[in-house]
Amino acid sequence: MTFDYTQLGLKVGLEIHQQLNTSTKLFCGCKPELSKKEPETVFLRRLRPTQSELGQVDPAAYFEFQKGVELVYEADPETSCLVEMDEEPPHPISVEAVEAVLTAALMMKAKPVDVIYVMRKTVIDGSNTTGFQRTCVIALDGELRVGTKTVPIQHASLEEDAARKTRTELEGKRVYYRIDRLGIPLIEVATAPVIHSPAEAQEIALAIGRTLRATGKVMRGLGTIRQDLNISIAEGALTEIKGVQELELIAKVVELEVQRQLNLLAITAELKKRGVNTDMIKQEFIDVAEIFAETKCSVIQKALEKRKCVKAVKLPRFNGLLKKELIPDYRFGSELADRAKFWGRVGGIFHTDELPAYGITMDEVAALKRAVNADDIDAIVFVADTVENAEDALRAVVERAKEALLGVPSETRTANADGTTRYMRPRPGAARMYPETDIPPLSITRETVERIRKALPEPVDAKLERLKKQYALNDKLAKQLVDSDQAKLFEEIVAETGVSATNVAAFLTETLKSLKRDGVETHKVTETQTVEIFKQVGAGRLAKEAVADVFVWLSKHNTGTVQAAVEQLGLEMLSREKLEARVTSLMSQNRQMLENAGKNAFGTLMNLVMREVRGKADPKVVAEIIREKLRKHSDIASDDSV
Repeated sequence: MTFDYTQLGLKVGLEIHQQLNTSTKLFCGCKPELSKKEPETVFLRRLRPTQSELGQVDPAAYFEFQKGVELVYEADPETSCLVEMDEEPPHPISVEAVEAVLTAALMMKAKPVDVIYVMRKTVIDGSNTTGFQRTCVIALDGELRVGTKTVPIQHASLEEDAARKTRTELEGKRVYYRIDRLGIPLIEVATAPVIHSPAEAQEIALAIGRTLRATGKVMRGLGTIRQDLNISIAEGALTEIKGVQELELIAKVVELEVQRQLNLLAITAELKKRGVNTDMIKQEFIDVAEIFAETKCSVIQKALEKRKCVKAVKLPRFNGLLKKELIPDYRFGSELADRAKFWGRVGGIFHTDELPAYGITMDEVAALKRAVNADDIDAIVFVADTVENAEDALRAVVERAKEALLGVPSETRTANADGTTRYMRPRPGAARMYPETDIPPLSITRETVERIRKALPEPVDAKLERLKKQYALNDKLAKQLVDSDQAKLFEEIVAETGVSATNVAAFLTETLKSLKRDGVETHKVTETQTVEIFKQVGAGRLAKEAVADVFVWLSKHNTGTVQAAVEQLGLEMLSREKLEARVTSLMSQNRQMLENAGKNAFGTLMNLVMREVRGKADPKVVAEIIREKLRKHSDIASDDSV
């Protein structure tokens, strides 16, 4: 669907989070890496919200508390310690991490703060053992040039990453976390809301990502970067979308959120047209279990067998609106269901816009309408669960229905892998942030700033142009090099081996990407080994066509050498004498075919030879030998063919 985003008043702000490649975590000396071991320590917690100094409770924190979840944390001593367990105060902040953020901030022309004050941000979804995340501002008021646009950078901050959820049990009532990731340093870069199209949002996110990678101080790979988006349109509301993992999804997420908000506004207009007001939508929950005593619906059957209830609520004049599609495969009924699931801890809801279905008959629907005194223009939502859960779920449904009269609710949503989103929690309030009392402030001296400024990496745009000019690379390969963070290795290989720059760049970007897709553990091959592979190519001891084969072998043999790979794979280069003998033999064996090929004899023979010697011979040398042989056999090929 195409929109005029300018007319809609679209505004997007980005928050880019990326893990830093430091030697320790942010507030302790543990390794900043994920554990591959079984946990040695397991402990259980339940977190609760507390009042701020002004007596306020953050709504997002209260929301998480309402779930009533038990939190089980797992740890091992190699990747976590008492700091992550919240059994020991945090150590002083990592200066290495601070300087990494300062590097990125100065590249974006941001102004470092004089003193770093660590703050606590309330987070009690279980992802932090303390119930808060530590964060601090490092620099403010920067800018980044993207194409012809100057994008204001509001701040560059440093914060700790969260624990990673591993599984849930007891119908979501018990959640397990590994605390190995907890405390890994993150840089956060926030833009002003000056982005006015989905494509622009993606382009700016790419530019920020390139800048962060150019520092050489960020981690790479799945799970190391996360993009949060703040999106609004003129008649809609600010929606925060968290956890967009793939850069390529950003434009789609923005497009779908605009579509969702426009359709929600259309529902608001229709409700007003129908004369619905908030007083009409009441929290009157009717027990309708008797209606479903003989039902064929398995979900309701199982609930009743466990002595649970079935409760229903009427939504006056909402008939037909719950099935209205907001975005592909997501309807207004899905919005109600999301609220019910989170606030009521239920598996889902039923509503009359989708019935009869799921084993529920027309007779049961008719009885349901009589029980709640509903007309044909009304909709009914009902839930099968415990009394407490069912009523909490229906309260959430009623509140969301009332919000529909006002337009688009301001909320936090989480991104799905397909670019759609789902309800996550209410927007956080001002009571969420408060000072960290366990960590002393850290001054940023002028000498530190100047030392880092003098050592700043080459700007991304300048590097792109230099790579294209110095190495005769096309625009695509140069951009892929910068985006892959392989530019430094590329220049080292070309300088030390003399192999074609285009061939090296293509391998480090396109070939490695293809190998990863095929399941090759490319990270197990060191940069030193990669350089050695190309040294063998440059010395004429390995064909460039065999580079990928050697690389794959090394990924499976951690202690292996390039020479061992070549020998094991039988990739030793054939001498010119052996090549000449093989060409002569193939010409003799296929003489009639070559005579019939005429002008195409060269190509035919080249294919025959390379089929046998690919990876063991330089195609240029093979071609040279074939031309020499064909010139001596004019009866096989004309002059034109060679």
